Amino acid sequence: MAFHNDLGAKGEQIAVDFLIKKGYVILEKNYRYRKAELDIIAQKESILAIVEVKTRSASFLEGLEQTIGKRKIQLLTTAADFYVQQQDLEVDVRFDVVLVIFQGDKVSIEHWEDAFYHF
Repeated sequence: MAFHNDLGAKGEQIAVDFLIKKGYVILEKNYRYRKAELDIIAQKESILAIVEVKTRSASFLEGLEQTIGKRKIQLLTTAADFYVQQQDLEVDVRFDVVLVIFQGDKVSIEHWEDAFYHF
């Protein structure tokens, strides 16, 4: 597996652990619908959080708006809508981003709730 795939898998596991500590229940990881993949589907009370995980090393940082464009948002929204209908859920849906940054031996985590409203 390529280095970036290993880094991404580590970042997703760190994001899962982080969300669990914040009181979220993880319903799905790497949920696929058509051309979209939802990294994490988590629930906290009546909120269903669709979480896009971005993992970076300190040497490779870019603006999230460069990595999550309109097309990506459309794909994620369609997949989330399908999931909610398929599961027959009565929840409010929110799209979050968790950014995991590896800086040597240190890891920092940033969590943006309702992140797509910022792009």
